[in-house]
Amino acid sequence: MARKNVWEKYDKRKRETVDAFARNYCGFLNQGKTERECIDYIVNRIEREGYEELDKRMKTGTPLKTGDKVYAVCMNKSIAMFRIGENSLSEGMNILVANIYSPRLDVKQNPLYEDGGVAYLDTHYYGGVKKYQWVTLPLALHGVIVKKDGTTVEINLGEEEDDPVFFISDLLIHLSSEQLEKKAAKVIEGEALDIVVGNMPYTSEEDKEEKEAVKKNILNILKEMYDIEEEDFLSAELEVVPAGKAREAGFDRSLILAYGHDDRVCAFSSLEAMLETEDAKRTTCCILVDKEEIGSVGATGMQSQFFANTVAEILNLTGEYSELNLRRCLASSFMLSSDVSAAFDPSYAAQFDKKNAAFLGQGMVFNKYTGSRGKSGSNDANAEYIAKIRRMLDEGDITYQTAELGKVDAGGGGTIAYILALYGMNVIDCGIAVMSMHAPWEAISKADLYETKCGYAVFLKKAGIEL
Repeated sequence: MARKNVWEKYDKRKRETVDAFARNYCGFLNQGKTERECIDYIVNRIEREGYEELDKRMKTGTPLKTGDKVYAVCMNKSIAMFRIGENSLSEGMNILVANIYSPRLDVKQNPLYEDGGVAYLDTHYYGGVKKYQWVTLPLALHGVIVKKDGTTVEINLGEEEDDPVFFISDLLIHLSSEQLEKKAAKVIEGEALDIVVGNMPYTSEEDKEEKEAVKKNILNILKEMYDIEEEDFLSAELEVVPAGKAREAGFDRSLILAYGHDDRVCAFSSLEAMLETEDAKRTTCCILVDKEEIGSVGATGMQSQFFANTVAEILNLTGEYSELNLRRCLASSFMLSSDVSAAFDPSYAAQFDKKNAAFLGQGMVFNKYTGSRGKSGSNDANAEYIAKIRRMLDEGDITYQTAELGKVDAGGGGTIAYILALYGMNVIDCGIAVMSMHAPWEAISKADLYETKCGYAVFLKKAGIEL
């Protein structure tokens, strides 16, 4: 089938709109390099648009009515937003779900040590990463340290021009003959991903031969900067991420190179689509969650009861709550599992089925199924549901494409689609093509970003409504 390049349908004014949207997206990426930072950005954004915290409504018992906009946050790492529609909730909702975390390195609970006159923080990588990609890069430290008295100390170091950065060392090429014989998965071991944080020893008149003097100097700096002790690492969540801002890429500036496209590119486009959809008949919902890469487990992952519990509270405040109505609401809902897909890369063409691959600049991507090899771990969307979506998008002049992750036996991957499908709702994976997915720096097309946002908006307004 012939493929359309999105740029061909844009005139000069539309390209300016696309560029402006891309700049806003880059601002989101720069401010939200962790789940907590994303939640801060999102809450500030949606409250300016009239969203109210659901907890406040629950405490006062104030009913929800058509047009009301509410949100709920789970442990500062996941969020669910709702705009109440005209139709009964028992008839279902239109839902977008995306993730706001990205692969990274997590600082361990007992991390600070000194070896060979160098101070390090010990890390544990999070999510699917090629470990060799993380060495010799400038790295930043983001997160929180919570002290025993409950005081929360926010850390964001390495992003400003005058900030220090951190790094992971690599063996010099002159001594690398044995290293270069290893498989890529073993070239850099997980336990070797410790970041260098200092080299200057602590000195004092009282003790000129201080043991672990470099480590002690780092502890003194941390005490001075953040008023924390070494034991405070026990109750810390610190993430090591690539330092630096999202950038336009290419002579034509058509691409964005950044850390965190997977899956914040779908989170941002889902958020913006949600905010611009004001008059949908069905209740619209946008869920942005944590931990998809490690199985969507835990209280802030999609497998938790956070979403179902929140929907139950929404039903209660609209006067519709019953266990049966909750089940009917979820089963009758339509959902897009907003997740990225692999962009065809000519440098590695052998790993793709070119007829069924996603291409940069050719619009939003639908994956009927994901999984590995024989569709293991996959949600496989119904043909009837896909037909309805095709009709909606064609009438909305949205450019889209369909794809698989790669060749059948090349590998694979899953999303959270199957988790929502457990409720009996129609679900399909839909997102944006990403080149160099899960690398410290990934690339997307500005046109795909904008087209996907527009497609999400059409879905929120039209899904479940007879056209």
